[in-house]
Amino acid sequence: MMKTFNELLEQVKSLPMKKVAVACAQDDAVLEAVKAAKDMGIADAILVGDEAKIKTIADVLKMNIKDYEIIDVKDDYEAALTAVKMVHDGEADMYMKGLIDTKSFLRSVLDKEVGLRTDKTLSHVAVFDIKDIDRLLFMSDVAFIPYPDLETKANIIRNTVEVAHACGIANPKVAPLAAVEVVNPKMECTVDAEKLTQMCENGEIEGCVVDGPLSMDLAIEPEAAYHKGTTDRKIVGDADILLFPDIDAGNITYKTLVHTADAVNGNILTGTKAPVILTSRSDEFDAKVNSIALAAVVANNLA
Repeated sequence: MMKTFNELLEQVKSLPMKKVAVACAQDDAVLEAVKAAKDMGIADAILVGDEAKIKTIADVLKMNIKDYEIIDVKDDYEAALTAVKMVHDGEADMYMKGLIDTKSFLRSVLDKEVGLRTDKTLSHVAVFDIKDIDRLLFMSDVAFIPYPDLETKANIIRNTVEVAHACGIANPKVAPLAAVEVVNPKMECTVDAEKLTQMCENGEIEGCVVDGPLSMDLAIEPEAAYHKGTTDRKIVGDADILLFPDIDAGNITYKTLVHTADAVNGNILTGTKAPVILTSRSDEFDAKVNSIALAAVVANNLA
């Protein structure tokens, strides 16, 4: 079981090297992360986009461009389709966003001919390594699905559990979060949390333990569970997966951790045929490298 991103990075290095296809690779921050991932033995890359611009950035980064396959496609969306098709056809294992708007990138992911759509719900998984927490925390959904209904929440859990399994957590504990830890008919997320718990007990959600509703403190802090007298719960401050009731709660938590906590993170889009690395230009360098590593671990599990 991987408890830190350092452990995850070491695990990736021991696996057969995966290959990431980058759409519109003429992005300095993305190329810097791709170079680091290759240098660290995490992943190789196929760079699709404006070759002249890619080479100019590579020169600044002192990146030996001869070590990479480059496919020259000037048009952004055509570059995205070219890159995603390589993943669709098995020529690459992961798909990464470069200098292209998110809407166009996702359109390529969902393309009926060459994209990575499946019959699963698409959802975003953020993985955090936080100082003083003795395990990786998997959080969803913080960036993609705004206001999931009950069945969508169940699918988000299923997607996130697959990522946790790939990281060596055989039976992750899932906490559907709310402001309180008791069911309140006036708070829909608590009602959903109870139903999700029952779905897991009935075998409708497999490979994990679900216990909700839970407040954040009871989900991640054993001492809080002790003080509140909830030590008889399935989760006693030791949740692996935090399921947010909506994107507002998830995104606020995500950005608070990124900007104030002593933490590192990585993120991928799941529910696709292969892992999709959907990072933002505002993401730190480490987050981009960690996202590539996380995608590589998941891709290895899918192989």
